[in-house]
Amino acid sequence: MKAKAAVFTGALKPFEVREFDITKTPSGYGRCELTASGVCGTDLHFHRGKLPIQPPTIIGHEFVGKLVDCDEKEAEKYGLKIGDNVIADIAVPCGKCLLCRSGDDANCVNMQVTNGGSIDEPPYLYGGYAEVNYTPLSNLIKIPDQLDPKAVAVFACPGPTVFHSFALAKRAGIKVDENTVAVVQGLGPVGIFAVIYLKALNVKKIYVIASKENERREELVKKLGADKVFSLKKDGAENIKAELQTENRGLGVDLCLEASGAPSAVPFGMNILRNRGVYLIPGQYSNSGGIEIQPQLITFKALQILGSSQYSVSDVKDYLEFMKAHTDLQETVLELGSFYSVKDVNKAFDDAEAGKNIKTLLVK
Repeated sequence: MKAKAAVFTGALKPFEVREFDITKTPSGYGRCELTASGVCGTDLHFHRGKLPIQPPTIIGHEFVGKLVDCDEKEAEKYGLKIGDNVIADIAVPCGKCLLCRSGDDANCVNMQVTNGGSIDEPPYLYGGYAEVNYTPLSNLIKIPDQLDPKAVAVFACPGPTVFHSFALAKRAGIKVDENTVAVVQGLGPVGIFAVIYLKALNVKKIYVIASKENERREELVKKLGADKVFSLKKDGAENIKAELQTENRGLGVDLCLEASGAPSAVPFGMNILRNRGVYLIPGQYSNSGGIEIQPQLITFKALQILGSSQYSVSDVKDYLEFMKAHTDLQETVLELGSFYSVKDVNKAFDDAEAGKNIKTLLVK
């Protein structure tokens, strides 16, 4: 038996679709068949050369599939059985560093990944862009039976990313409730899921700022809970800033989540926040150039700025529990996905780079 995989061959180069033998499942691993594997912004950064990674390799870290082979007794230890729908989480924290010991293994300083194995040695298929995937059982998380695994796949990374940002805020003693006026910068998958989550928290008002008009995305995000969507191109940064600064009797908004990845979003976010405002920043995930800020705003406003780069297995589980509690979202969430076969990976990336899709995913 063989399986197709999309092999990353280097920055700005097309992927090569190759066939690999399906080999014996190593001890401690599960072999899964692909349901859907998302194209993350991180993967686009790899392809643009904005983040370093050594080719040739199979990238992808948003793999959702069906567990088809493993040692069943080993699987039981992790609450798994053959036939389960699962998410494969790539993060392998060391468990020993300062961050791990303090309960923040998502930011382990010795982090390893499950998708870094060589494509030249069995079982070859460690990454998400493949029809078959091998992941340690310890990193497979069962998807509740009530959930459509394809719908789960749409936010398999953005969902946990948002959950971890808010988990860090909670650790810092920050409360998000019905009195909160929130802004989400960016209308990609992370930004859209942030809107979904903020709506579930019953916040007072949700604003979204996009770089340009996109009628389809605006309609969907309003359906999911946004009160108003601004376009920087149409409305102008100064006009948007002036309107948002009227919140809280002229102090500004309570919370801003940066999900655009645009460096220029950061000083804008600092400006619209009220004194003691909260800025969550999971979106600046590559070196896209520097930007001038006014650091005195941090001091004078006493801003609470929290970066958030990774997520842990616990965040994936929280995401799944959230989706389980909001099964009514699944139909709308599926509308956000654009699905391509593994063999059409280059078309998928072209369309993702062109901004044609909200969420791009590979399927078998």
